[in-house]
Amino acid sequence: MAATDPHPLSQPGEAAIRFEAVTVERGGISILDAVTATVPKGSSTAIIGPNGAGKTTLLLALLDEISYQGSIHIIGNGTGFPVIGYVPQRLTFDRGMPLTVNEFLAMGFQKKPLWFGIRRDLQRQSLEYLAMVKAEHLAGRRIGALSGGEIQRVLLALALRQEPDLLVLDEPSAGVDFQGEHLFCELLDDLRRLKGFTQLMVCHDLPTVTHHATHVICLNRKVAAEGPPRQTLTNETLTSIFGMHMGLVNSRSMPNDSAVCTAPCCQRPPHA
Repeated sequence: MAATDPHPLSQPGEAAIRFEAVTVERGGISILDAVTATVPKGSSTAIIGPNGAGKTTLLLALLDEISYQGSIHIIGNGTGFPVIGYVPQRLTFDRGMPLTVNEFLAMGFQKKPLWFGIRRDLQRQSLEYLAMVKAEHLAGRRIGALSGGEIQRVLLALALRQEPDLLVLDEPSAGVDFQGEHLFCELLDDLRRLKGFTQLMVCHDLPTVTHHATHVICLNRKVAAEGPPRQTLTNETLTSIFGMHMGLVNSRSMPNDSAVCTAPCCQRPPHA
């Protein structure tokens, strides 16, 4: 079970999450093998790796959705246990449901049945969070009529409504076109700076990672390397985790390392 420490020993700005020798096996098959990594506080951390590398499994272990060996420490800010917001890769639901976006966002916050109407304060809050993700125009739309990108914005609004310390996203832009993915990640960048949360995202798209991540964990059952993108996304590392020549990454497109993080793992070269 992931341990939460509301009164961390480390100073703010260091680590938000520490994975220590996290191991997951299913049916005798190793999914994660002694994964040790750090997510810096306030960072936009991306987990990259090929299909079957264990990226989603690591998130599920963090969320206590699966059993694992090792330990996961989620470090609070000294004022209470950290709040985690989660945006899944996709939402499975009956698209024929007569449920509006406003009603969907109110479900977990209103005790009385929705057919009695939504409280005015909840309606106002829903509109505020939809506005944050540039989706206030969707409030009255039926959720089953939304596109994939619109649903992802609604799910992000729902996660933000919890005022999370840690925002966890599992390929949130999967199925969204490149332009939509780029805009979604820019929106996340703005929100992270505004709200001050730590972002941990599984991402399959390397150009998106190089443009938006401030910290990278390269995973293929084991951690091949981690650290700021400029130090970590080398040709050798990418070849080792993807098993093929990936070509050189344009370092000019990456965030400035000086603005990345202050965690100890970012102050040393990536490990093999």
